[in-house]
Amino acid sequence: MERNKMGMLTFVASEAVFFALLIAAYIFYHRRGGEGPTAANSLDLVKTSIFTVALLSSSVTMHFAVHSAKAKKSRGVGVWLFATIVLGAIFLIGQGTEYLGLIREHVTISRNLFGTTFFTLTGFHGFHVAIGLVMLLILLGLAMNPRGLHPDSPAVEVISIYWHFVDVVWIAVFSVVYLWAFV
Repeated sequence: MERNKMGMLTFVASEAVFFALLIAAYIFYHRRGGEGPTAANSLDLVKTSIFTVALLSSSVTMHFAVHSAKAKKSRGVGVWLFATIVLGAIFLIGQGTEYLGLIREHVTISRNLFGTTFFTLTGFHGFHVAIGLVMLLILLGLAMNPRGLHPDSPAVEVISIYWHFVDVVWIAVFSVVYLWAFV
């Protein structure tokens, strides 16, 4: 296996353990309940579902970027990377607006166990999305420069591993935090 790909897979595996522990903590503390805000009375499932569609769609556009890179179509790589960045940014902006709304309702990281576990889990995920967007922007800059991204470079595929991981983590987070709250 190509060493860059192996390195990213190893990194993603370590991050998967990290997120599994954060999700487990959320589940553990969710059962303890307590007074104050909860997922069911604080979160907007419909709004977050829309931003979730944007993030999950970004995995599709990332797939097409990888396909274009393998076909050595640099214009296609740029177009699909740009689409991925836009969709990822829509998700991140959506998460930011959700945070602002929660803070206005006095739901904060220090309010109760829900606030602590919710902001920690979704905040770390948002941080990972932001890091992914930085990587994608760098990759887009390289793809737009005729001398920047070698046609045989594994960079697009390697970064796609990270981006797909971020999307899979969100499926788990969304299922546990949002869907479980409304079941």
